[in-house]
Amino acid sequence: MIYAAIIITLYFCIVAVMYVSQRNLMYQPGKSLGRPLDSGVPEMVAVNLTSETGSRIVSWYKSASTNKPTLIYFHGNAGNIGDRHDKVRPFLDHGVGVLLVGYRGYGNNSGNPTEEGLYADASLALDFLSRTGIGSNHWVLYGESLGTGVAVEMAERLSKETPVAAVVLEAPFTSMIDAGKIHYPWLPVGILLKDHYDSASKIQSINAPLMIFHGKKDKVVPITLGQKLFDLAVQPKTSLWINGAAHNDLFDHGGSDAVIEFIDRIWAKHTS
Repeated sequence: MIYAAIIITLYFCIVAVMYVSQRNLMYQPGKSLGRPLDSGVPEMVAVNLTSETGSRIVSWYKSASTNKPTLIYFHGNAGNIGDRHDKVRPFLDHGVGVLLVGYRGYGNNSGNPTEEGLYADASLALDFLSRTGIGSNHWVLYGESLGTGVAVEMAERLSKETPVAAVVLEAPFTSMIDAGKIHYPWLPVGILLKDHYDSASKIQSINAPLMIFHGKKDKVVPITLGQKLFDLAVQPKTSLWINGAAHNDLFDHGGSDAVIEFIDRIWAKHTS
């Protein structure tokens, strides 16, 4: 009985620690952010936006070439926009406009990341594009890992009145609860989790052509979650399940070429 009580006590202590520290585990921001030039994207410029709390949120932007869409890039949980220069380079070279969306608590931005906070920062970035005269019918929302939850949320919000041109999801998950249960099967994740990013409940409503691509060797976000999300989505939709690819090397296996082909195809239909 004593040993059982000790084990139970230790378990609840671990659960309490995980509950308190969960956002430190979920969000791993890189705190240092230089200039676009320093990160290998000299054609991009820093855009300083002000959040609802008065904090400065820095994003990077390059306008599109004539008759090209603009890709809005929502990055994953680690690093910051300065680490995504290699991810957006193929799109910049193709003439697609790119907005690398900064998050609170990432780079030099103040504040702490949360689900609602990232949604607010994403809305702030989209408002900037609207003010520059680039409407949502020219937007391709691109989500990477954690950022797929942000992309789906934005697409759903816009779906009824001003749907976007397309949505691209790289290594997505159905919900953070589902992902958490895989990594922490011994925890009551559904009860403890504060930030849900429940894309599964939203994906049918995005009202835009969708592409999902995922590596078959992904151990961070297992491909089964991406496949389940794809199955829940409505047409038109395209999938690419990449042999040999894990979580962070999809572009090394032709991911960027496939995304550009998808964007060109959708954009040609969109503008015809």
